[in-house]
Formats: sequence, structure tokens, C-alpha cells
Amino acid sequence: MLLSETKAAPRLPAALLIMGSTQILKGHWLKGGIFLAIQLVTLLIFPELMDSLKGLVTLGDVAQVRKGFTITQGDNSIFMLVEGVIALLYSFLFICLYVSNVRDAKLTQTSKLSLSEQLKDIYDRKFAFIMLSPAFIASIAFIIMPIIITVMVSFTNYSAPHHIPPKNLVDWVGFKNFFALFELKIWSSTFFGVASWTVMWAFFATVCTCGFGFLLALALQNKKIKAKKAWRFVFILPYAIPAFVTLLMFRLLLNGIGPVNAALNSWGFDSVAFLSDPFIAKITVIAVSVWVGAPYFMLLIAGALTNIPEDLYEASEVDGASKFQQFWEITLPMVLHQVAPSLVMTFAHNFNNFGAIFLLTEGGPINPEYRFAGHTDILITWIYKLTLDFQQYQIASVISIVIFLFLSVIAIWQFRRMNSFKDDVGM
Repeated sequence: MLLSETKAAPRLPAALLIMGSTQILKGHWLKGGIFLAIQLVTLLIFPELMDSLKGLVTLGDVAQVRKGFTITQGDNSIFMLVEGVIALLYSFLFICLYVSNVRDAKLTQTSKLSLSEQLKDIYDRKFAFIMLSPAFIASIAFIIMPIIITVMVSFTNYSAPHHIPPKNLVDWVGFKNFFALFELKIWSSTFFGVASWTVMWAFFATVCTCGFGFLLALALQNKKIKAKKAWRFVFILPYAIPAFVTLLMFRLLLNGIGPVNAALNSWGFDSVAFLSDPFIAKITVIAVSVWVGAPYFMLLIAGALTNIPEDLYEASEVDGASKFQQFWEITLPMVLHQVAPSLVMTFAHNFNNFGAIFLLTEGGPINPEYRFAGHTDILITWIYKLTLDFQQYQIASVISIVIFLFLSVIAIWQFRRMNSFKDDVGM
């Protein structure tokens, strides 16, 4: 009896060698077949996986050679880096599936189900996993993998003119780029200058946009205002027009020979350097951002105002509170309590608001003290120039990591303040 049970139910070490073997022998054909197929595919591509992982370590050994008009292609370091990252992620996922196979084999040894029961069991126990799998795979391909590649590029010398594949090889340089960004004056002065303006831009664009939207919402709430629907329609128009169209329109209106300066000249005034003076250009991009984003906050705050009970205002009037005191003690705190998450998200959005800067000023005017950046460039537009215009990919990757870490801290801080997070923790 003991011998027959041993033959019918193989020991667990069999599952350690052949994935899905225990499941198949116990009649769990579906799960066993999936695990076995994954292992067979992995064995077939194993040589390519090892070559890709080796390439990730070396980033190539053979450079391109040119003799006259004949070019002998060498290793493309960036292709090898990307392929290595893909191989690394695949290996990690395979290990996770291998561990899952071993755990499932332990459970399968004590159960035997028909095919219909297996399908029902998979549906009941793995429904969420099956439904989320496409999104999980897409997240790996379009979020996790680009992040890993960006981090790895920051540890290389991938930059023009001497380290651009396929003509040249790329090498690992460790933390050299991080030290250069923060210690080498040619980079650090630009970084700290652009970063400080980025924070100022994001803060003032957010606060001023919210403030102006607040004023519009209060104006529409005033009982003395007539034709509120018409005014609401007028106020919402800037938000209804695509933002890039509005930005390009303002760029046309405010340039040196544009309609605004032409009108000022016809009235006897000198032209205003809206986009070419460093200080005025910064004021201009903030003002245009307010114009574009204020209608959104107007609608948001208008909805928040309707949630404030009228009893509070009536009670405050009985106590002798002035209109300003009512606004300061009742309206402002209750509105800010409701729109605070949107303010934080808007700040994070403005921190990386590429279009608002690039479509209006392209980062200009030129700043001769900066390296590859202008007076109104924020970090994201500077990264754009470093990559597409000047091919300084290694420094751009370091800056991207800095932005990621900064915004991650803000996102985590905001997430921890949300009621849904507090409720989960309480449970």
C-alpha cells in the first residue's frame, strides 16, 4: 500500500526539476501544462538569455571599424543594455513562477480535481490575477522597464561625441555622473538654477491658478451677479480650448512683433519683451498658465462651495462676523480641505509641465551661464534638450532620477494623507 501511494504521488523533488510534473501526474493538466510550457520556452531561449545578461555586464567588446568606404559593424551597447534588462526581468519573473510552481505542487499533492473543477478552481482563486495580468505586463513593459533602463544609463558614459553607438561603445562609470551633476560647476550651477526655478514655477503656477479660480467661483456664487450661466460659459472657454492651441496663440500674440506689441507701439508705448526678457518671460509663463488652468479650479471650487451649509454663515452673522471673517474662518478652510489633494497633484503636474514652457518660450531666453538650458527651462525641458538636441543621455538620466525621487516623496506623502489609506491601515 505504501509503495503504491509513493508511485501515485511523486515526492516534491520531482517538481523542483520539471515544472508542472506534480500537477500533471495528479490530473491538474491545465496548470501543469502552463508551468511545463513556460519551462520549455525558457530552456529554448536560455542561450540567448545568458548572452543578453553577459552583454548587460560588458556593454560590448567590439567597436565599429571603418576602412575607407567599408564599415564593419560592432556591438551596439545600448541595444545590449536594453536586451539585458529584458532578460533580467524575464529571469526574475521566471523565478517567481518557479516558486509559485513549487508551492502549488505542495497543494496539488493532496487534491485531485476534474477538468471542469480545475477551471472553476482557477476562476475562483485566480480571477483577480487573470484580469490584472494584461495591466501587469503592460506596466512592466512601459513603466518598470523604462525606469530600470533610465537608472542604468545614469551609470554609463552614454553621451556625445565619443560614446554614441553604434560608432562607439558605452562603458559603465559608476556614480561619476551623479558627482558631476552636483559637484562639477559646469553642471551643478545649471542644475541648481533650473531646479530652483522649477520649484518656483510649480508653486506659483499652482497657487495663482487656484487663487484666480477661487475668485471666479466666488464671483459666480454672488447672488447679485446676473446671467450666471453666460458668465460661467465665458469663464470656461479657456479650458474648453486645447491647451497647446492656447499656448501657441499666446506665443504669437506676445512675441516681439506680435499683435500686442504692435498695439502698444501704435498707442505710443515701447514694446514689452514678454518672451525675451528673463524676468518678464517667467512672469508671462506663469500668467498664461493661470489663464489655461483657472477654469478647472473654478469648477472644482464652485462645487466645494455648494457643500458648505448655509447655517454656518447664518450663525456667524448672528455672532457679528463680517464678510471677511466669514470667508477667512468658514469658506477658505472648508474649500481648501476639499481641494488640497488637487493642489498637490497640480503641483506635481506643473513640476513636469513640459508643454506650458516649451510651447510658449522653448525655455528661452538663452542663459549664457547655463549649460544647454535657458532662463525659463524647467527640469523636464532641460532633459528634452539634453537628450534630443545635445545627446547628453547620462546626465539626463541622473536628472530624471532626481525628479522621480522628488515627485515620489510628494505622491507618497499625499497618499498617506488620504482617507482610503488610513482606512486600510486601520483594518
